[in-house]
Amino acid sequence: MLRNNVTVMGSGEKMLMLAHGFGCDQSMWQYIAPHLKERYTLVLFDYVGSGHSQASAFSESRYSTLEGYALDVNEICEALDLNDVHFVGHSVSSSIGLLAAIASPERFASHVMICPSPCFLNMPPGYYGGFEKHDLEELIDLMGRNYMGWANYLAPLVVGGENAPVFIDELSSSFCSTDPVLAKTFAKATFFSDYRHLLPQAQHAALVLQSQDDALANPEVGRYIHAQMPQSTLRIMESEGHCIHMTHPALVLREIQAWLDD
Repeated sequence: MLRNNVTVMGSGEKMLMLAHGFGCDQSMWQYIAPHLKERYTLVLFDYVGSGHSQASAFSESRYSTLEGYALDVNEICEALDLNDVHFVGHSVSSSIGLLAAIASPERFASHVMICPSPCFLNMPPGYYGGFEKHDLEELIDLMGRNYMGWANYLAPLVVGGENAPVFIDELSSSFCSTDPVLAKTFAKATFFSDYRHLLPQAQHAALVLQSQDDALANPEVGRYIHAQMPQSTLRIMESEGHCIHMTHPALVLREIQAWLDD
């Protein structure tokens, strides 16, 4: 499991797989993992191209769509012989986890979706993901021209301006530590994809945690997911930003523990 830098911690009966979002790695769970491991067994990992994964395993053909990242998830489950996994996915990992669970439903028990979005694009008249296509194209273009500038622009937008600067610095550093070529592939797969069609196919119960003020995934996205996804529970959190597992860990912990202990 060197490819994905897999880490297993804790010894609880219930199994949680924590999946980071775009531009991040498993270290982003540092604010809630120490508390979760006291009650559950945790599996953390880095997607290929992120964190301390093996960059040599990167394949543009595999990782140009989210299906490639979902394959990573299922291969980790197979290698560790995991079953009844509660998949905790941040942002794009919510879609990745849904893809993985649809492909191998016997491996999973439920989803916890933290600030999810099945599509970041506006698709009028019925869906507004938050971004026009040309805005995202400009953002990807900035990645290629000025990667540091892109990281410093995006981090405050993702974290939320009202949150402590330490979180913005932490996310910006995470962006900057990622290989620009690999990050651009993941960015395209993240921001230009549309996985809304997967929502009605979900076979497991899901807890959707949506921030009340999120520049990347507004509460209407959460309401859309809840309306389209069977067995879903929606919580609009009293929080700002897209990384609430970092900025509001106590709120997220409370919801996850209540969900798992129900």
